[in-house]
Amino acid sequence: MTRALGGSGLIVSAVGLGCNNFGRPGSPTEDQAGTDTVIGAAIDAGITLFDTADLYGYSFGRSEEMMGRALGGRRDGIVLATKFGYPDSGAPYPGGRGSRGYIRASVEGSLTRLRTDRIDLYQMHMPDPETPISETLSALDELVREGKIRSIGHSNFSAAQMDEAARVAAELGATPFISAQNELSLVNRATDREETPAARRLGLGLLPFFPLANGLLTGKFTRDHFPPDSRIMRQRPHVAEQADWDALDAYRSLCEEWGVSMLEATFGWLLGHEPIASVIAGATSPEQVRQNAAAGERFSPDADQTAQIEALFPIPAP
Repeated sequence: MTRALGGSGLIVSAVGLGCNNFGRPGSPTEDQAGTDTVIGAAIDAGITLFDTADLYGYSFGRSEEMMGRALGGRRDGIVLATKFGYPDSGAPYPGGRGSRGYIRASVEGSLTRLRTDRIDLYQMHMPDPETPISETLSALDELVREGKIRSIGHSNFSAAQMDEAARVAAELGATPFISAQNELSLVNRATDREETPAARRLGLGLLPFFPLANGLLTGKFTRDHFPPDSRIMRQRPHVAEQADWDALDAYRSLCEEWGVSMLEATFGWLLGHEPIASVIAGATSPEQVRQNAAAGERFSPDADQTAQIEALFPIPAP
């Protein structure tokens, strides 16, 4: 299943692969062999969108380096997305994170590590309050014209920042942002207050991060059992400890009534939630990759089912 990413002309798989686990200590993808296996499984499962960042890998650039080695001759068959400009990332680049000098140095670093001559979606990881968005957009537009990047996106922008970027790009006649990455899941719908409507209004493809709430929505967690080897329990135990288990138990009951898994229902809700273009989910094993890819095609909730799900997980008040 493929979908358009905003108005860019890029076509991406409905389920993407998040690559922040590559190089993660203690995981099956800490080394190159594990990374090769997961990337191979993703390509075999029909996943075409691979999303990373220069920050990922638990040392600067490591995820990109591992991906560059793993993709090899399969580069042309995928949509390769990466990010730049996260604060305190350890990036050895000059100037502000949104400045022309920083961006040009950053893209060359990513191209080298990924072993490619172009990046399909180059995303600003965080806003840079110190650099005018006009400078950022002008620098990115240069790279598009040079063929080093195909399209641009942003991550963690507020609705006001989305609107400003679209306005400035139009004024400059520069390449506009075509995608937005913001945190969004059933258990954290704060983005649905302002950012989701802004992305829809501006024609941006939304790429939610933490769409499965670090695994909380996979069905592997229950009120009485938190898998000890999970990412949540290793890094963010509060996610499970503070979860609304009354809502999650009711959700599990709905899924059982409909004959689908919680994972399938969650992917179904996300992919029906306009303007989400692709659900990027991390994985550390081929089996996880295959489960995610299959879940993306298994279930599409109708209007009544969607209403029942959203009644359990409403948009929070400001």
